[in-house]
Amino acid sequence: MRILILGGTSFVGRAIVDEARQTGADVTLFSRGRTGPELFPDLPRRIGDRDAGDYTALRDGAWDAVVDVSGYVPRHVRQASDAIGEQVGRYLFISSNAVYRPGYGPGSDEDAPRLPAERDTEQIGADTYGPLKVACEDDLLDRFGQRATIVRPGVVAGPYDNQDLFTYWVRRAARGGRVALPGRPEQPVQVVDSRDLARLVLRLLADDRPGAFNAVGPAEAVTLAGLVETCAAAAGAHVEIVPVPPESAPPRFPLVRTDPVWGLTFQRSAARARAAGMPATPLAVTAADVLAWDRERGLPPLSVGLSPEEEDRLLAGT
Repeated sequence: MRILILGGTSFVGRAIVDEARQTGADVTLFSRGRTGPELFPDLPRRIGDRDAGDYTALRDGAWDAVVDVSGYVPRHVRQASDAIGEQVGRYLFISSNAVYRPGYGPGSDEDAPRLPAERDTEQIGADTYGPLKVACEDDLLDRFGQRATIVRPGVVAGPYDNQDLFTYWVRRAARGGRVALPGRPEQPVQVVDSRDLARLVLRLLADDRPGAFNAVGPAEAVTLAGLVETCAAAAGAHVEIVPVPPESAPPRFPLVRTDPVWGLTFQRSAARARAAGMPATPLAVTAADVLAWDRERGLPPLSVGLSPEEEDRLLAGT
């Protein structure tokens, strides 16, 4: 299979490229060429800039499928579609669970109501990310119809994580001891292994399957406290979960949902994706692999969560 991947040098895209290579696919990458050329030096690359609307490099060539990992605003999808035209069989778009209206669940599936599409801005933020993805989905379906496939990941975990949401808890749990948790220990949480997401993508392409698919972890099995304890066990550590007031920690704390309505985002159904072939890597395996990767890269500073000093100050008041 000839696959064109728009993006592919960081986290989710990287996992998809790795999986595609393992299946024997003929992979071509399209990116700006500024980062990651050392990752896949043997793969052909088409150089362009989606923000600038430069798709000149895609005007010649033909592919069985395109996987769009780097489309965030509807213009990205429209311009890529125009450039590729009829040169591609199936267009698979990596969307997001953020497209859904809050408040539906638990067990809501791909038919749950979505947010209104956003077309008046390209500024990506907490309030626009989901609506912009909705507009991307709509434009893709208008152009490709049954040749379109949409994958909606939730929180993704795995090696090469560039968002730090799961990595924060893996690293923190590995230190052991008293762990400050600015939320409810019993809060449900869903994470999907990036490699399971990648395997779903390649399975959908192999089966030439249209439709939308939630790439999320199991909703019924994991609580936030359970996730932290699983991460600790994977590191051979012991932890004591200490709930602290949410307002005492930085906002948008990794995996914490203090609003019950938004907490439902961690209780979506993955049944359709599982039936299509998405595997379920045990959380302990994901945690161990992330820990090994994080240590190998030297434990650089994370963009989210508490520093050890900040956590010590919080715990001193409990």
